[in-house]
Amino acid sequence: MRSIEITAKSVEEALQEGIGQLGVRKNNVKVEVLSEASAGLFKIISQKPARVRLTVLKEPAVLLKSFLEEILQLMGLEGEVAVKEAEGLLYAEIYGRNLGILIGKRGNTLNALQYLCNVILSRNFYDQKRRVLLDVEHYRVRREKSLEQLAANMASKARRTNKEVVLEPMSPQERRIIHLALKNNKDVDTYSKGEEPYRKVVIVPRQN
Repeated sequence: MRSIEITAKSVEEALQEGIGQLGVRKNNVKVEVLSEASAGLFKIISQKPARVRLTVLKEPAVLLKSFLEEILQLMGLEGEVAVKEAEGLLYAEIYGRNLGILIGKRGNTLNALQYLCNVILSRNFYDQKRRVLLDVEHYRVRREKSLEQLAANMASKARRTNKEVVLEPMSPQERRIIHLALKNNKDVDTYSKGEEPYRKVVIVPRQN
């Protein structure tokens, strides 16, 4: 666990400086007051500063794992949680049986849970820049392949009928998969329209 000692004019100043250096919220540190500030002798000798030791209670990966394990317990589900850091992201995966309830219709519940994970981290860390990507039983991998196939099929339809094809509303993450899948397609262009959460991808045939 990360730990630092800070010296300042008061305990409160030391605490504020310490949590700033650690990049954590006050609720995620253990505070040990090593010495209180005190006035110097007859106000001639300089004041003795306060000294505080701050220790981070839970780092992002540990906090995220604990949160998801608590969710499983509260819902009466059995599963294992694995969290790893890579490419500026925190990847969290839940493994187990009968976890469909965590995914929901077209991943709606999974996306909501992923949002909560990001909120939890932001409430415990000032400098949390890594985004959480949550998956359950490799659902997102399967969904990505399904979306790529959908993109190819709808691009063919747009080209064949020479008409725009409007897809169902999708999350930003899923829309990005569609756009990337057709980025190098010479027959169609894509763009998004509408307001969240009903924003959709439109596939437009190119005019030759």
